[in-house]
Amino acid sequence: MIPEFEVTILGNTSSIPVHGRNHTAQVIRFGQECLLLDCGEGTQIQMRKFKVKSSKISHIFISHLHGDHYLGLMGILSSYNLSKRTKALTIFGPKGLDEIITTQFRWSNTRLSYPLHFVETNSDGLNLLLDHPRFTVHSFPLTHRLPTTGFLIREKEGLRNLLKEKLQEKKIPLAAIQNLRTGKDFLDEKGNLYSLKDYTHPLPPLRSYAFCSDTCFEPKLANYIDSPTLLYHESTFMELDAERAKVTFHSTAKQAAEIANLLKAKTLLLGHFSSRYINLEEMLNEAKTVFIQSELSEEGITYPILP
Repeated sequence: MIPEFEVTILGNTSSIPVHGRNHTAQVIRFGQECLLLDCGEGTQIQMRKFKVKSSKISHIFISHLHGDHYLGLMGILSSYNLSKRTKALTIFGPKGLDEIITTQFRWSNTRLSYPLHFVETNSDGLNLLLDHPRFTVHSFPLTHRLPTTGFLIREKEGLRNLLKEKLQEKKIPLAAIQNLRTGKDFLDEKGNLYSLKDYTHPLPPLRSYAFCSDTCFEPKLANYIDSPTLLYHESTFMELDAERAKVTFHSTAKQAAEIANLLKAKTLLLGHFSSRYINLEEMLNEAKTVFIQSELSEEGITYPILP
């Protein structure tokens, strides 16, 4: 059975929470594992509003130290402590975030009820952060005003299902079954070959999710991301304000669509909208002129990541 892989948008605005839109935060669910990507102001309120169980989150990933991407973090960590959490929590984030957390807890004389681990991210190259039995999380560099990383969640190959008719047709050695299930051909001592193509169902395409929080137009992303099932890319501005996007190291919706084409994405999810836009349909239309499978991210909506 294919595990569920989905992203719930908790916030999709840029610097100011306005027009009913909130700061960047997303929850990724892969099977029983829940990850939080960025944690802007009001994230835990959004979790309650959209019935996301914050207690299930095991890892938090912070892209950079602009406030609209991490100022909700201390509230969540404090709430975990007040609710007597005991499950360990790991935070991946840029240099300086550990100092911010430690300083706040030191001055509030807080002793956490749960183990809290911090892993400093590196904004150079593709780096493995989390190696889960069913998926991996890598960081990759984005081009912004501060050291910033995106995050790439990629599904691993699961166990293969054997063809029932082959099992009924002949007795297959246990060692062959074990190899075939894990994706390996098997050659027995008599020279009989049990090949994947003959004895197993083909695996469905592996799924992936790429999160590009804040970045200017950056074709070098193709060095790190290839054919993501779902690409979230910031689209702070429309083409009318392309010069403003360049000055602030952000992207337009059209530029996000160009990146989606370059990376061969299956679907593009736009987000991190500037407060200057109330209605976002024109932004979506600009993206669709370049990449038809573009969508506006909506808070409270869960997007399944399907093969």
